[in-house]
Amino acid sequence: MTLTYEQAVDSLHVLDSAWPRPAVLDALGAPANRHLLDYVKEDPFGAHVFPGNVPGHAPEAFLADLDAQLPTSGPIHLWSYIPTCAYRCRFCQYPVVVVKGGPEVTRERAAHWVDLNIAEARLWLAAVPNLARAEVGEFNVFGGTPSMLPEPEIRRLLDFYRENFGFTTGTTVRFEGDPSTFTQPKLELLRELGCTKLSSGVQSFDDHVLRESGREHTADMCVDFVRNALAAGFEWVSIDLMYGLLDQTLDSVRRDLDVVLENEVPAVVCTKLHLASYADSRTGVTGEKPAAWQLPEYRDRLVRKGHRWPTLGEQYQMREVLTDGLRAHGYTEHPTMYFARDGLGPEKWKSIMVDQDRQEPEVAIGLGGSSSCRASEAITDVNSKRYAETVAAGRIPLGSATRFTPEGQESRAVKMALSTLQPLDDAVHGRRFPGRSLFAEPWLGRFRSLEARGLVRLDQAARTVALTRDGEVLVEAIINTEW
Repeated sequence: MTLTYEQAVDSLHVLDSAWPRPAVLDALGAPANRHLLDYVKEDPFGAHVFPGNVPGHAPEAFLADLDAQLPTSGPIHLWSYIPTCAYRCRFCQYPVVVVKGGPEVTRERAAHWVDLNIAEARLWLAAVPNLARAEVGEFNVFGGTPSMLPEPEIRRLLDFYRENFGFTTGTTVRFEGDPSTFTQPKLELLRELGCTKLSSGVQSFDDHVLRESGREHTADMCVDFVRNALAAGFEWVSIDLMYGLLDQTLDSVRRDLDVVLENEVPAVVCTKLHLASYADSRTGVTGEKPAAWQLPEYRDRLVRKGHRWPTLGEQYQMREVLTDGLRAHGYTEHPTMYFARDGLGPEKWKSIMVDQDRQEPEVAIGLGGSSSCRASEAITDVNSKRYAETVAAGRIPLGSATRFTPEGQESRAVKMALSTLQPLDDAVHGRRFPGRSLFAEPWLGRFRSLEARGLVRLDQAARTVALTRDGEVLVEAIINTEW
């Protein structure tokens, strides 16, 4: 059941008395920030897709916009989305294709999706002539669960991209997958093929929480993945940790942090459980089928069976345990939710997209991919049957596109820059948007409103705008509700 505002306020103040009260509660409970609390009640993921403000943009026009920007662009983010999964998690609303059956079935389906991905990539290269010449800053193979691909298909996919796109000695290559599928032979193959980064959706090191979430791996498998990947020489091993999961407790989250620190995990993504549909705000890409946990009757049934959902207050206690604990042990958050050990730098693929002095194009090839340039953005079809038919017909399967007015481009640039959690520099803004300033209207009034509510700090002398601690915690809500 969706909480009313009054119920959300009550939930915000139900805490685990054994743990400190979260600092952000005062800001979230303030009447002037009611819209922020309304946003975080179910937390749609809000820092990945930054949609345009003019719908109905022709997909062909987006491709032309992208081609026009690429010659003057810095290194871009390129990603290949392989949607195959062995199962669907109960919180997952991404477009995935569940592959069941024996090894022969798995190999056949995997080869099919690699075929489709490569075929679509060829269509992009033909339609966007400057794409082949664009330098790739980071190439990510995301999913889905691409790590379940058989080794020959992994080799075929990575060889194709390396041979046909602008990979350089500075390009980093990253591969995502389930902890149980990163076998020793696959780790060795990925190292051979030039991968230096791995990502895995661990979510929790609590076996009960994993089972209730529908995960089919154990906590021990997650630890083994981290240790094996580091021993194999991967410089960046990143895991996802979620908070707000069914039956999760503060003690469980604290144990998650302890495991991270004990194993010196290089990078951690800390994500609150998202139950609102990404499609409602178009701030992420959602598949056609809702996650099991998005169904109110399903959630209520779990409660009747004796399970428990953490309150909003407990969720922010959990966030504070993770984020404060990581910072205290030498991790830096850049951008929001993404923590890396000091010295490793920001999360590169996100930094390419959102850092104020970059904000370069992103090209996503595969079912439900999200692509963007400064003038417009587009999302690939999420219907797997229609996607395959469109690729077979020789067309890029973009499902929708939106463009940005000049005002929309500026607003998007500011929102993306805020999501980095780094101070906004007025000089950088002025170079990007001549004649405009963060210390002139309309931005000055907007930032003064946030400053009055304790969410940003304005430094007139340095000409910077910086999020406060509360502002960093609530940045997704700020960028998706304030303007």
